[in-house]
Amino acid sequence: MVEKTQVAQGKRIQRRTGKTFHVATRLLPERIRHPTYVLYGFFRIADEVVDAEETAPPDEQRAELDRLRRAALGEAETDDPVLEAFAAVCDEHGIPDGDVHAFVDAMASDIDTDRYETYDQLETYMDGSAAAVGRMMTAIMELDEEAEARALPHATKLGEAFQMTNFIRDVREDVVERDRVYLPLETLRRHGVSEEQILNLEFDDNVSAAIREELARTERLYEEGVAGIKYLPEDCQLAVLLAAVLYADHHRLIRDLGYDTVSTTPDLSFTRKISLLVRTRWKWQWNKDPEAVFYEMCGGFDSTHEHREHGPHGPGIPQSD
Repeated sequence: MVEKTQVAQGKRIQRRTGKTFHVATRLLPERIRHPTYVLYGFFRIADEVVDAEETAPPDEQRAELDRLRRAALGEAETDDPVLEAFAAVCDEHGIPDGDVHAFVDAMASDIDTDRYETYDQLETYMDGSAAAVGRMMTAIMELDEEAEARALPHATKLGEAFQMTNFIRDVREDVVERDRVYLPLETLRRHGVSEEQILNLEFDDNVSAAIREELARTERLYEEGVAGIKYLPEDCQLAVLLAAVLYADHHRLIRDLGYDTVSTTPDLSFTRKISLLVRTRWKWQWNKDPEAVFYEMCGGFDSTHEHREHGPHGPGIPQSD
């Protein structure tokens, strides 16, 4: 049984560290909103083991993640209210142990992996850091078997889309604060960009082209992800749709900067978030088609137009993706 104080603690963590997602979470019905706060609290605690301003030595980070893992799976006692509540939510909603392992394993990989040669390698990392989160969110919505089978593949893609938006938006921050480069090195080389150029925060037209390619790839993930919102409970659809609209709106900012997320980190203002909330709710009132509302709100998607005109890969995008 999850206590109100435990839910409140997760909510405080989300409000402090996940402001964009917090706006959307507040639209969820209470039965989903409360466990969402608990899940987010756990995600942030695990993430901060490896991403805090001053992290412990690698061996200590791994030991701490192992402690979190065992507590989250209910295999070890804990006096941490967030971990205790997370274990209770997993038990109550049947969240698979495999998704918990996948998430913690992804956090552990951040300890000693700071580059990804190919998108396939990055996608493997995102299966734990992002897709597993989408699957856990689907689990707490308690869909029937048929709806869950339809929704899960899309939830996976939407989780990856959110993560990729963060990676593209935070190129500068990841270099400066963590010495990490999440853009696939093969994409950089394809456009004549070296790893050293990103580490030195040197922006030019080649970097712009590389970031634009990854942005187009990410927008195809949004297309796949948003297509599954209709399989979610009706009272959850608007919240998930709004989350997609809010994250995808960063792409507008990135385009306005000429794809330069090396010199600066774009951020949605509070006013912009409220505007998107009001407009999305208004459109949803008249049209309950999540895809239609999403595309109306995010009409600037390059890959949306390319996808419809040129097929699923779009011009200039590798066919192996």
